[in-house]
Amino acid sequence: MYIGATFRLRTWLACFVAACLVPARFVAEQTSPAPEELVRRAVANEISSDGGEGLHFMFKDLKRTPELSQTKLMVETQDATAGLLLVENGRPLSPKQRHDEEVRLASYAQNPQELRKKKKQEKEDTEHTERILRALPDALLYQRDGTEPSREGLGAPQDVLIRLNFRPNPRYSPPSHVEQVLTVMTGHLLIDPKANRIAEIDGTLQKEVGFGWGILGHLDPGGRFLVQQAEVGDHRWELTHMELSFTGKVLLVKKLNIHSSDTFSDFRPVPGNLTFAQGVELLKKQAAEGDSLAGAERDKQRASQTAQTGTKTGVKSQTQSLCCDR
Repeated sequence: MYIGATFRLRTWLACFVAACLVPARFVAEQTSPAPEELVRRAVANEISSDGGEGLHFMFKDLKRTPELSQTKLMVETQDATAGLLLVENGRPLSPKQRHDEEVRLASYAQNPQELRKKKKQEKEDTEHTERILRALPDALLYQRDGTEPSREGLGAPQDVLIRLNFRPNPRYSPPSHVEQVLTVMTGHLLIDPKANRIAEIDGTLQKEVGFGWGILGHLDPGGRFLVQQAEVGDHRWELTHMELSFTGKVLLVKKLNIHSSDTFSDFRPVPGNLTFAQGVELLKKQAAEGDSLAGAERDKQRASQTAQTGTKTGVKSQTQSLCCDR
């Protein structure tokens, strides 16, 4: 009996040690939530995080299309988002262009009807985005595809992101044309499981998809969108990059051709109760300060170049003098 007990103890210890030697990655894969659960948690957190009146930001938006590039200074207000164009195709705006931009923004602040229309459009865009988010857990089928580290503009610092490949769920029936796009889309998600946030969505249309039930138009196969998010401070996540590449038709006649990318950076918090008019004044102030800093930097560079030119001229004169003395 003593030998049998000892044998059982040794066997148990051997199994215990063997279990302890199982690679940590294997253990993590066996104990972490299923892909669908990861998506469901992240979606719930995304929606709850955007649900209340929270902190607003001022930030820069660098937009590129095949025709031009524009840098805008943006600010979120309690009324709508205001944007002031600063640079176009690599060149700062002329005084007249800057004046026209300020007049355009002032027209919103001075025209309540136009401001309401702008606010309504932004609200509708937000609602459409939320409907797509809510559909993600059920509209798509997910499969793990490893992990990758977070980086600047993607995820929270030092977090490990889980990559999930997705394809349409054939059993999903979209409740409206808004969610219809998910029935023909494949791609991947990057989930930050620590923060329970979606760091990236990269989707490509595999078939033609109609919008407005096909009456208003359609998007061609091969259309792609990429959306990235990151923590920008105080555990707040914001959109940091977006790419759109779509072709199709509107009203079955007019061609649709969208190719653009936006990179959002330099996030700075602003008061949550900021009005649109106050936001415009803040943009003008920040733009003026930026002009002053840019001017000071240009003057500094010019002074440095002049000093270098003077040094070179002095050296050349001394060389010529030495040559003549010889």
